[in-house]
Amino acid sequence: MTLKPGDKLPAVEFTVATADGSQKMPADVIFGGRKVVVIGLPGAFTPTCSMNHLPGFIAAHDAIKALGVDTIACTAVNDIHVMKAWAKASGAEGKVTMLADGNAEFAKAAGLELDLTSAGMGLRSRRYAMLVDDGVVKALNIETERGVNASSAETMLETVKGLA
Repeated sequence: MTLKPGDKLPAVEFTVATADGSQKMPADVIFGGRKVVVIGLPGAFTPTCSMNHLPGFIAAHDAIKALGVDTIACTAVNDIHVMKAWAKASGAEGKVTMLADGNAEFAKAAGLELDLTSAGMGLRSRRYAMLVDDGVVKALNIETERGVNASSAETMLETVKGLA
């Protein structure tokens, strides 16, 4: 079953990069007591994710934070090493927290997995953007077509404004 507004995030662990190296971190630690915009992407370094989705959130960082959002986070079914390299290559460092979901545990538990086996990419995450407040989903915009529309930074800015 896919997450919906009002649902609590599943109790899974992400891998995050910290000053002390890569560490497992439970979702309740990442999202507890904080307002977080989360973008879910099929894969780091993939064309649409790298050229259209993530860059919008990097550019909108200050505007999103000005609306009371504590953190912008990005999750993809990639390992932490790939996510760290992508953050560095994209200019996301210091603006977007990368949450590695290497085994698709969050994607599956949230009902947001996408089987791209036919394209040689295996199990991935659907493309989406959501607002989470203290671990509870307040808004979830899932792409139903190719491209970045419902989950764009511009759409998420309007979503967050509407809920403020």
